[in-house]
Amino acid sequence: MIGKLKGTIDEIGEDHVILDVHGVGYVAHCSVRTLAKLGRAGEAAVLFIETYVREDQLKLFGFMSALEREWFRLLQSVQGVGSKVALAVLSTLTPGELANAIALQDKTSISRAPGVGPKVAVRIVTELRNKAPAFAGEMTPSIGLKQELGEGVAPAPVSDAVSALTNLGYSRDQAANAVAAALKNGGEDADSAKLIRLGLKELSR
Repeated sequence: MIGKLKGTIDEIGEDHVILDVHGVGYVAHCSVRTLAKLGRAGEAAVLFIETYVREDQLKLFGFMSALEREWFRLLQSVQGVGSKVALAVLSTLTPGELANAIALQDKTSISRAPGVGPKVAVRIVTELRNKAPAFAGEMTPSIGLKQELGEGVAPAPVSDAVSALTNLGYSRDQAANAVAAALKNGGEDADSAKLIRLGLKELSR
């Protein structure tokens, strides 16, 4: 099985890249985000690879990070999600954004991906809710709070502060990140007014 490729970009297509590794051109199917980060033909590139072997074909999927590859695998554990839909989701959301959306039960963000209808978005949020924290990457520090918000069990000062910040025009994810930082700075016993004040300070940076 191929797990990683390091070579020179030969060609970038609409949904794939051809990576030249010592004279052999490997076709790796990638998300839009990955293709956008790769660079140009002739430049060096490294891809984490997921190898699919079927009776009639051998297919490679390429990712910029091991975390993105893990999300590709994880998404396909959900009923109705195949490789095409998984790539579409990863083209729309970064691994961190996806972890946030699942924690907050934000089905709307996930359904923005092409081919992901409301029912599939609900299944992704429901089936991966308990697995998302382990794959949150840089969002790990705030993922627990976001899960509490998504499940409606967050402490009143926290939920009130997030609600106030979203009413000011910030996204729920931005508000949750700001309140998570505010909790760290203001202490677990901070009231909603203090969390809002500290949250706004975070958002203004």
